[in-house]
Amino acid sequence: MNTIGLVAFALVGATKAIREEFDLFGIAVVGLATAFAGGITRDLLVNRLPLALRSLGEISLGVLGISLAIGLYHALESPDDHPITLVSDAVGLAAFTTAGAIVATETGVSGFGVVAIGTINAVGGGALADVLLDRAPFILFEDFYASCAVLGAATYWLVGTLSATGSTAAAMCAAVTVGTRLVAVTYGWRLPTAQTLESIGGDVGKQ
Repeated sequence: MNTIGLVAFALVGATKAIREEFDLFGIAVVGLATAFAGGITRDLLVNRLPLALRSLGEISLGVLGISLAIGLYHALESPDDHPITLVSDAVGLAAFTTAGAIVATETGVSGFGVVAIGTINAVGGGALADVLLDRAPFILFEDFYASCAVLGAATYWLVGTLSATGSTAAAMCAAVTVGTRLVAVTYGWRLPTAQTLESIGGDVGKQ
């Protein structure tokens, strides 16, 4: 799960930097931040040395994702919203949600801790990447994204609580996360804002 997430998120982050016309160093920084920031935060929360600092293998996977992003930029007309990038993002989200939930469960945190750490692992890198791109993290104001990670991590905890095997819980977590994300992209799901709720309330009042 960690391997899949690293390659996929490095690809997605680098693609965003390419769209903003960053130089190669900037592309590498954003790509690696997207791939590693969530996992580093996860490891610090559970009081262990981040995996990214333990071996060159981790960094190599990130570099692979960045290289793929650069290759896709030259091969595709619109790589940022191409199905390959969108699916990679969904797969990376699912992989990191599952990896975070597994690590959290192994450390014995509460159900809330499993969901929180799984979600942070999944969206932390993307949030930092948005900051590096000089914009507000999109998970806070648009798209049905972090919610997919919350649902996936909650599924992992629930299935695990019901005494299922760890592999079953991991598979269910990944399936729920990637499934809800792809459906959200297909149908343009959005969480309501306070303004939306006010508008709905006003319409109801008029009736």
